[in-house]
Amino acid sequence: MKIHKEGYQIILGAFALTAVVIFLSAWFLSGIPVLNYCIIAAIILFFAFIVRFFRYPQRLISFGVDNIVCPADGKVVAIEEVEEKEYFKDKRIQVSVFMSPNNVHVNFFPIAGTVAYSKYHKGKYLVAWHPKSSELNERTTVVVKGEHELLMRQIAGAVARRIVCYARENQIATQGGEMGFIKFGSRVDLFLPLGTIIDVKIGQVVTGRTTVIGRFQ
Repeated sequence: MKIHKEGYQIILGAFALTAVVIFLSAWFLSGIPVLNYCIIAAIILFFAFIVRFFRYPQRLISFGVDNIVCPADGKVVAIEEVEEKEYFKDKRIQVSVFMSPNNVHVNFFPIAGTVAYSKYHKGKYLVAWHPKSSELNERTTVVVKGEHELLMRQIAGAVARRIVCYARENQIATQGGEMGFIKFGSRVDLFLPLGTIIDVKIGQVVTGRTTVIGRFQ
């Protein structure tokens, strides 16, 4: 287990805030020990949450080219046939994974290949499970093309308003390699060819870089 680089500055800021609050609480509330201890305990728990949020567990992967590796930790909230309007402009199977603040928030490439398309879109901040969030919210769309091809979309939510995407066009993508990071919860959508065998169910808890979402035909 290590800390992801996206968390370094935020953790440093949280540490400074924690130190200041502990000092002020001890200084002004020394005569009210119960209240003093409650405030100190609360700020330490807050700091622990921030550190935990940016955890980056090391996971070994070994999957074949026909397998689609889960791009994020979370829960499957949608599996449906939709019209993908940005890149493919045809019908695709959409699989959506919702990430709560309690999940690891690193995003991974589901397949190996070359980044054929990468584009950031400004947008709204609807709750991540809103049906229109995939089209209306702030988002980044990435297409990876190898022996197979898929589209992956990072979507901001009502709380998560900071999408980090490392994918650049013509970059080589490795299956399970880092694609990006979404700070403080949101959603990742996959758009897969019709006929793809889906191995997960709605409501299933999945693990990025570990769970197999499905298999290409």
